[in-house]
This record gives sequence, C-alpha cells and structure tokens, in this order.
Amino acid sequence: MRLQFLLGEIGNGLRRNLSMAVSVVIVTMISMYLLGLGLMGQRQVDTMKDYWYDKVQVTVLLCAEKTRYPSCAGQATTDAQRAAVKQELEDLKPTVKEVFYESQEEAFSRFKETYKNSPLARAGESYFADSYRVNLADPAKFDVVASSIKGMPGVADVQDQKKLLESFFTFMNTVSWAAIALSSLMVLAAVMLISTTIRQTAFSRRRETGIMRLVGASNFTIRVPFVLETVIASVLGAGLAMLMLWATVKYGVVGFLSRTLTDTAFIGLPDVYVVIPFVLSGVVGLATVTSWVTLRRYLRV
Repeated sequence: MRLQFLLGEIGNGLRRNLSMAVSVVIVTMISMYLLGLGLMGQRQVDTMKDYWYDKVQVTVLLCAEKTRYPSCAGQATTDAQRAAVKQELEDLKPTVKEVFYESQEEAFSRFKETYKNSPLARAGESYFADSYRVNLADPAKFDVVASSIKGMPGVADVQDQKKLLESFFTFMNTVSWAAIALSSLMVLAAVMLISTTIRQTAFSRRRETGIMRLVGASNFTIRVPFVLETVIASVLGAGLAMLMLWATVKYGVVGFLSRTLTDTAFIGLPDVYVVIPFVLSGVVGLATVTSWVTLRRYLRV
C-alpha cells in the first residue's frame, strides 16, 4: 500500500466525518483526563503516606482539672505522675524514637494557629491539657506504647495519629477510585462512539470499498485507513487530556498547593510523565481493537 494513497484516504475520511471525529476526540479527552486524575490521586495518597507515616506521632494526653476523662477523676496530673510517664516512655526505647513534652500553653497556642476560627480558640488554656508527643521507630508499634502507658496515674488518653491519617487516606482513595470508575464509564462511551463512527463511515464509503474489492484489494488494505482515522482522533483526544493533566499538576499542585501547604508532600510533573506513555499506548490499543473488530463484523455482511 502506497503511503500517499493511505494518507489521502485518511484525510478524506476525516473530512467527511469531521463531526464524528471531533466527538471521538472530546469523549476520549474527558475520559482520559478523568482517568489521569484518578491515577494522580492514587500516587498522591502513596506520596503522602510515605511522608506522613515517617512523621506519625503518638500523643499521650495528661490530665487537666475538671477533665472529662474518667481515668483522671477530675484531677490534674501531678509532677510525680508526669515524671513517671516520661520515664516509662524512655524505657520503651528503641520502640520509642523521641519524646517531646508539650505544655498546656503550647498546646493552646498550636491550636489557635491551626484552627483560628474555632470557638475553642477563644476559650482559654483551661480547655487544653499538656501531653507527651512520641515519635515511634515503627508506626505499627502503637499498641506496644498504648498497652504500657494506658492506665497509668495521670494519663487521660493515648491517641494514635496513624488512625486519623488512615481515615483521611481512605477518603482520598475513595475519591480517586470514583474518578477512575467514572473514567471507565466514559471509556465505554468512547468505545461505543468509535464503533458507531466506524459503521457510519464504512456505510458512507461502501461504494469505494466495493470498487477496491473488485480490483483485488485485501481486507487489510481496506481496513487500515478506517483504523488509522480512529487512532488519530483517539490519540489527539488523549494527547489533549494529558496536556490538561500536566497543566493541572504544574499550576494547581506544584504551583499552588505545594507552595501554600508547605508542611506536606505532593506529587509533581515526573508522576505525570510516568502515566502519559501508559495512557497513550492504552488508547492506541483500544482504538485499534475496537475499530478492527467493528470492521471485521461489517465486512462479513
């Protein structure tokens, strides 16, 4: 098959069915963009897990006056009890990597800085308790610390930040999987649209196809222009989607979020570059298979 003839057939086909080709481009673009967002969401969760699990802490809350914790009996932790708790934590090394003491005043100041609009930010220090913040060598060893500290005199509660983070990561995973599920529906719509486009294109060019059969053209020669038209439209849509994904990460994540929220880790452009080849190759494969199967069925009629 001569290249000039093939390019001419592809150009004529795209001109004749411009509206359908544009529809394929748009549907492919939306579906691949949603898929890219879902994949970026998964990579963001993994990035944040690696970042935050290294910083996860166990908080040993001490008692304050009139506290609601029943183990405190409304009494504040004494200096002797505070010292005993710290010594117990020190004895848990190497499971416990570091121990930091946070006073009532420091806890109140940190809360005001983090939750400026909360009513508790104007309530005063009496609503806050001092605590020990514990960095673990292995975040999975929370139970070792909790079993040793809980029930000690002067200890109100032992809180694991990892459980709070896991709830957040579960939510993030749900959102990203929802985007992937929605993109799957859009991919299904793209497949149906490609199939419809192929059938209409083949029907509109049935005379040319018949002539090509009469002169001895093979099925492969007849089908290739149709397939390449579909692949070009699909790749164009996927390319636009990846360009949108690149802009989203560059300006939305790297340019804004990473500069605004400096105390966490975010994905970057290298993560987009990893996804792009898989998306484009998947689109080429999907468009090729869909158009080839549709044409195979048509040529049997």
